[in-house]
Amino acid sequence: MKAVRLVKIGSPLEMQEIPQPKIGDRDVLVRVKAAGICHSDVHYRAGTSPVRPLPMTLGHEVSGIVEKIGGSVKDLTPGDRVCLHYNIACGDCVSCASGNEQFCPTGLMIGHYTNGGFAEYIAVPGRNALPLPNEIPFEQGATLMCASATAYHALRKSGLRAGETAAIIGVGGLGMSAVQLARAFGALTVFAVDIREESLDFATRFGAVAINARKVDPVEEIRKLTGGRGADVAVELVGSSRTMHQAVKCLAPLGRAVLVGITRDPLTLDTYNEVLGAEAQVIGSNDHLLSELPTVIEMARRGILDTSRVVTHSIPLDAAAINAALDGLEKYSSGIRTVVIP
Repeated sequence: MKAVRLVKIGSPLEMQEIPQPKIGDRDVLVRVKAAGICHSDVHYRAGTSPVRPLPMTLGHEVSGIVEKIGGSVKDLTPGDRVCLHYNIACGDCVSCASGNEQFCPTGLMIGHYTNGGFAEYIAVPGRNALPLPNEIPFEQGATLMCASATAYHALRKSGLRAGETAAIIGVGGLGMSAVQLARAFGALTVFAVDIREESLDFATRFGAVAINARKVDPVEEIRKLTGGRGADVAVELVGSSRTMHQAVKCLAPLGRAVLVGITRDPLTLDTYNEVLGAEAQVIGSNDHLLSELPTVIEMARRGILDTSRVVTHSIPLDAAAINAALDGLEKYSSGIRTVVIP
């Protein structure tokens, strides 16, 4: 089968012919119908977040149709529409038993530590394949598996409560879901901070107050628009020390900053004035949980979470096209979400 793979760190992805994956007794083979291109893939290609082993088929936002099932798989049949949870965990360790499978010591993330969805087929454990309702197109189903689910997990970690104010810093694929989900959680005001007018325009359609960080200081603007108080919750989705610092600095007393964006840059804080004095919390948020996905999918099915405008481009399973999309993300100049259609 065809697969677009990372062969060398810092180099363009390459198209390769590789064997169709075999499945075990508890696995399913899925014919890929859509695979989202995430900003994390930029970090994987650059080596900011190490990928192993190489070569590796990237692509962790995946939806498709069940092609084959293992003998012990009882709740899926060939032909079923599915979307895939990207963390493959053992299901038996302490972390898995407590519902925190992202810390499974033998866990593997598809498209990062095991082959992903930039291919014609992918094999995963049956428990990782969730039913995709007919109301949700494959392209949108794929983006739910990272962009929406990771935003949902971050907001759960934030403890956002009805009546509070939220700031979403970075309104690309994750941020567009985060804006909508913050409203669904009950935030009265949601600030959308970005440097791209296209993204800010999208965010305002979902009820956000747009703040262009090229034109104004976002921290000062959030404080001005909240009467000097600041935001109760700030979710950082860019991945730079500057925007992470902004997330902390814009907080109201007892505020919570959730850091999601990937970076190796250190974050330096004025410990007393920015954290201790205001009893602020700085929270790391990593991935999402299998248990959260049914809720995210149902929110999309009901239209509470509108992903119809999140997918801005569709491209074929082609190395040049995928590399071009990654180049655009690296420069923060591409659309909100590009999806590969094999």
